[in-house]
Amino acid sequence: MLMNNLDVIVVGAGHAGIEAALAAVRLGARVLLLTSNLDHVGQMSCNPAIGGVGKGHLVKEIDALGGEMGLAIDETGIQFRTLNTRKGPAVRASRAQADKALYRQRMKSRLERTPGLGLRQGMVEQLLVAGRRVVGVVTETGERYEAGATVLTTGTFLRGLMHIGDAQMPGGRAGDLASRGLSAHLEALGLPVGRLKTGTCPRLDGRTIDFSRLEVQPGDLSPTPFSFRSAGLTQRQVPCHITWTTSQTHALIARNLERSAMYSGRIKSRGPRYCPSIEDKIVRFPDRERHQIFLEPEGLETVEIYPNGLSTSLPVDVQAAMVRTIPGLEQAEIVRPGYAIEYDFVDPRALHSSLECRTLERLFLAGQINGTTGYEEAAALGLMAGLNATRAVRAEPPVVLGRAEAYIGVMIDDLVSRGVGGEPYRMFTSRAEHRLLLREDNAHARLGGLATEIGLLDEPLARAVEARAQEAASLRALLQSTLIRPADETNQALTERASSPIRQPVRAIDLLRRPEADWALLRTLGVELPTDVESHHLSVLLDLKYAGYVDRQRVLADQVAGLDATLIPAWLDLSTLPGLSAEVRERLTGARPSTLGQAARAPGITPAAVATIALHLRRRAGERSRGGA
Repeated sequence: MLMNNLDVIVVGAGHAGIEAALAAVRLGARVLLLTSNLDHVGQMSCNPAIGGVGKGHLVKEIDALGGEMGLAIDETGIQFRTLNTRKGPAVRASRAQADKALYRQRMKSRLERTPGLGLRQGMVEQLLVAGRRVVGVVTETGERYEAGATVLTTGTFLRGLMHIGDAQMPGGRAGDLASRGLSAHLEALGLPVGRLKTGTCPRLDGRTIDFSRLEVQPGDLSPTPFSFRSAGLTQRQVPCHITWTTSQTHALIARNLERSAMYSGRIKSRGPRYCPSIEDKIVRFPDRERHQIFLEPEGLETVEIYPNGLSTSLPVDVQAAMVRTIPGLEQAEIVRPGYAIEYDFVDPRALHSSLECRTLERLFLAGQINGTTGYEEAAALGLMAGLNATRAVRAEPPVVLGRAEAYIGVMIDDLVSRGVGGEPYRMFTSRAEHRLLLREDNAHARLGGLATEIGLLDEPLARAVEARAQEAASLRALLQSTLIRPADETNQALTERASSPIRQPVRAIDLLRRPEADWALLRTLGVELPTDVESHHLSVLLDLKYAGYVDRQRVLADQVAGLDATLIPAWLDLSTLPGLSAEVRERLTGARPSTLGQAARAPGITPAAVATIALHLRRRAGERSRGGA
């Protein structure tokens, strides 16, 4: 592919960069993807897994928008599990272990086989800026590439500094160089650059682990693919194992805390609160007798094991001794030490909801440069940045997902209106106030129509999404029209399910609302259902069972949507607005909300303050209307 007449340049080929580039290409853009190391495209730098609570929801939404992550994990996953099966449907989530090498190879092959996408190795050091618009990039070797829009997905590479005990090594991750010049260049352009920290676990030689002493954690007997497009799961499935730290582990860590980069003062920035290092766990939870460790295989053709829960920045000798205090790991050998890494990010409050910079047109940011942590968060942001970068080049309005439409919308709104609060942002279902509307099972029903409308789905996939929606509508009509009449056989079947017998005809749709009723019961009662109803139409079942709650959340969502639809124009100076306290004005100036909804969700902003802003907007609108008349 020729490197001229480019529409979009994507910098970085991690999970954000991959989705950004592919989203832009699906819209017909000519895209260049630049990365510092072509051998590490799609690298899983930390745990070898995709999904989890909140994160699995993001992957399903990425898939509904035509993204690649769900397909990739389905093709390379070696254990699939559904989490929270005993809890409500809003928090049930999918998670899969990946063969890391296969995942990386599969993603690189996908990029290389994509028409309209150029893949090049190079470290970007500067942006080309004309006025207040970014028009391209310059690499460290002086190569210049120009395009209509640029997406930065730099991960942990901006002034990345790795810590293992007293040792400090510049790097974006183990084995890769850090980006030194770009971060300073972004600061010089006026972007608010901060510092965050994350970390990873040592990798163990599986041949030195006594698995006979460990608890086996198998995958699901009938695993469910992530992607709507998957033909099935093809890789051999393997178990994980569970072990625990001991009092000896905790005592050893406590004796060596001053040798940890985290507790020696060498690391100043904060890491993700919900993915703490083992040192953090010992300090923050001194009364806990043990902490769980999940031993996760890194692939089918490697002996490396990832001990999830053992992230650390202790010196290598302490890491080795620590590992050997854990049951089953008494003889375990470390093949790669764990480390902490500090890196620069840009305060996401400097972005519009489209992920475009407020002060630099046509520059979009996605992934850990936005202050997030996690492959799934990065991929979701990358997809939206690639989408909106392409639309900006075409002078089309950005696509902004609402908080009641998608977890992606919740995440972006949180980031641009609240920032990250000094620690990396991670997606949880608890962050969504309408999470019963945002289940994994209805992601395509929520987003498939939009994806088709804006061109993210090709024609065959768009037809498949529409066909699934029509099937769901037909199924609901069938349930509404089917009567189940009282009979001895019917009531016996109901009694066996601990369900009340019926004395008069009941519609199948009403019977299915009973907590104990399911598709199998309807089949027992003679209702002719589609053969794929269990796998394809879970959302129909759950919408019926939780109809009252779902309806109430929709009403609340509609009320909030009114605030989100009320724009705060640039000409309204919130820093001098009468009727607001100095503290509220300061908070609003920092948050820079673009809608009343964002103002309402900003930290420390009261309903009275929102009402004051709304009053000023109505008054100014009236004044302008009278002036125009």
